[in-house]
Amino acid sequence: MQEKPLDTNFHWHGFTQMAHYDPLVIREANGVWLTTTDGRRLLDGVASLWCNVHGHAKTEINDAIREQLDRVSHVTTLGMSCDTTERLARELARITPGDLSHVFFSSDGSSAVEAALKMAFQYWQQSGHHYVEKTKYLALNLAYHGDTTGAVSLGGIEYFHRLFSPILFDPIRGPLPCTYRLPEGVCLPKSCDHYASQIEGLLIRHHHELAAVVMEPLVQGAAGMITHPSGFLRRVRELCDRYQVLLICDEVATGFGRTGTMFACESEDVTPDILCLGKGLTGGYLPMAATVARPHVYEAFLAPVEASRQFFHGHTFAGNPLAAAAALASLELFQSEQTLHGVVPKSDYLRQRLSVLEENPFVGSIRGRGLMIGIEIVQDRQSKITLDSELLVGRRICEQAISQGVWIRPLGDVVVLMPPLSISEAELDMLADAVIASVENVTGNLKV
Repeated sequence: MQEKPLDTNFHWHGFTQMAHYDPLVIREANGVWLTTTDGRRLLDGVASLWCNVHGHAKTEINDAIREQLDRVSHVTTLGMSCDTTERLARELARITPGDLSHVFFSSDGSSAVEAALKMAFQYWQQSGHHYVEKTKYLALNLAYHGDTTGAVSLGGIEYFHRLFSPILFDPIRGPLPCTYRLPEGVCLPKSCDHYASQIEGLLIRHHHELAAVVMEPLVQGAAGMITHPSGFLRRVRELCDRYQVLLICDEVATGFGRTGTMFACESEDVTPDILCLGKGLTGGYLPMAATVARPHVYEAFLAPVEASRQFFHGHTFAGNPLAAAAALASLELFQSEQTLHGVVPKSDYLRQRLSVLEENPFVGSIRGRGLMIGIEIVQDRQSKITLDSELLVGRRICEQAISQGVWIRPLGDVVVLMPPLSISEAELDMLADAVIASVENVTGNLKV
């Protein structure tokens, strides 16, 4: 057998230009700290892509996984289950908003969204001949719901649609409910009314063919930490009820305490018809996602076996017992460590530390909810004109942060800070110091 060349990148990384990849390999982690194979210690400033909740190597989660491993590591959920998975489903039904009570498991956020799309579609097809035209979806501008085909179709990322358009479906495209770049003539106090009116106009025209409105509540994460006006989610819920359209909330990024409440929907007292969960579900330890439905959705699938109305969707590793054990341990930690009580104070402290950047003429916005923060770097603060993407300013700031001992990752020229919820005040100081220095260093050399 021919020997492979030593310079081959055997591991092909997602969203990474391998021609310019400088390997960064982690050997171990503890708390909010990562240790590389060459001995560097890096503060995990993005919670290992927004999923780690209680820190790495958390004893309670590790022990739960080990205990489960000694009993059973995997059984299918097609026609059977594991007692651990059953307990997790019951617990999720208990803690999710309102009457959300029926849990369908999958392995990642994109899969949870795909399940929600098919669930909503099949729901209407089984609700009577008056509803068979309800086959489309309304998604917000710049939406991001994952990388599988249906999720990318929903997304509003222009490059993805240009590249993959032959294999995508077209959603009804809604507004971008942004509180930073407001439409001309719209002030912040009136922004909720403005965006809700746009949504209503689309529902008036398309409700007969819409299966669901799909949205991230409060914050559109991958869009650049786009923060919605207060009350917008509640207005969308009311409009969906009025025009008989399901509401799917994608809380893959915002769920499990990230915005200050266990689920972002709770802050506006909203219960979606279908809720998508992932990332922090297992505390960030093992792949698992969930699509949680209200009774009226679930009951549309109940019928004699011969009627073939069961949900035609499933995953081999859905409801994996090891992941379920990790998730249950994580949820117990939320209680025993009162995790939610610390999110808002920590968020307020980090924002106060970052406030010095408001004097930087290239910092246009520091925004987000809870420990979900984006710092947007712009060409001009007054006009909010974006920088030339070829300058790679966000990337350069994050590279500087690594040299300062902090691992963060940008969304274009939006620098994202999403540390584990367990981060201490001293560690928040380290994160803030590194980000401030990196922003100042890079923007200090900008010539625009």
